[in-house]
Amino acid sequence: MTGEGARPEEPDRRSGGAARSRVVITSPRTRAATRPRRPGTREIDEQTGLGEVYMRSLIRSQLRLALSVCLVVAGVIGGLPALFMLAPGLSRLRLLGVPLPWVLLAGLIYPMFAACAWWYVRQAERIEHDFAELVDHR
Repeated sequence: MTGEGARPEEPDRRSGGAARSRVVITSPRTRAATRPRRPGTREIDEQTGLGEVYMRSLIRSQLRLALSVCLVVAGVIGGLPALFMLAPGLSRLRLLGVPLPWVLLAGLIYPMFAACAWWYVRQAERIEHDFAELVDHR
């Protein structure tokens, strides 16, 4: 006798090798007891309280990332004049005939901008991916 969800067992040695199967019997009430799952995207679309919490957490994560990148960039740019004021000998150094402050401002700041932008995009995509997984697997 085979039922839904049944799987064949090993042959029964007592019955001459005929395969016996197990039948799992469940109550129809077990399905009624579970809540229907609502996807997180529906919560966001309907602007429920839970959807607002989801969106607020996403926006806060993105804002935290943006502020941290801006602070690093502003710290480096603002730190260069402070460095040259604290160590005036550095501003008199020349690299290939060009003053060191010009080399740093023209040659190293833009690659640093590009590296920070690349890192920001990677982290923002990671945050969005984590958010999508959270909402989908709710």
